Amino acid sequence: MRVKIDFPTTAAQGIFKIPVRITDINYGNHMGNDALLGILHEARMQWLQSGGFTELKIGSHGLIMADVMIAYKAEAFYGDVLDVAIFIGAQTAKGFDILYRVHTERAGILVKIAEAKSGMLCFDYSNRKICNMDQAFQSFLEAKG
Repeated sequence: MRVKIDFPTTAAQGIFKIPVRITDINYGNHMGNDALLGILHEARMQWLQSGGFTELKIGSHGLIMADVMIAYKAEAFYGDVLDVAIFIGAQTAKGFDILYRVHTERAGILVKIAEAKSGMLCFDYSNRKICNMDQAFQSFLEAKG
């Protein structure tokens, strides 16, 4: 059974352009699954930076990835520039879901490469434990969503 990711009806938080590098290509001559996970990470970092945050600093603590789910839709190749749209899904006091839509354009046609979800938790790295979300970051999520 294939993974299904339900996207919110709200607009994307941002769209981040990330090129497929030669080092992202595997023996099948397309982007490897490990490379896509790295591209999602890069898009997430750019999104956080747009609000003045990093994964290690979203107020008094950071973020840690609890889970990830990827549904591949088409191959990506060296030279493709991926548009990674970020959406915010379910939220709790301690975390939230980030949803990703990954597309590229080839000869004027939009090609859906993948959809993904990562579960992010607020994490106190000094005490090595999950914690509540700071108000500053909660405000960032609300302002963007």
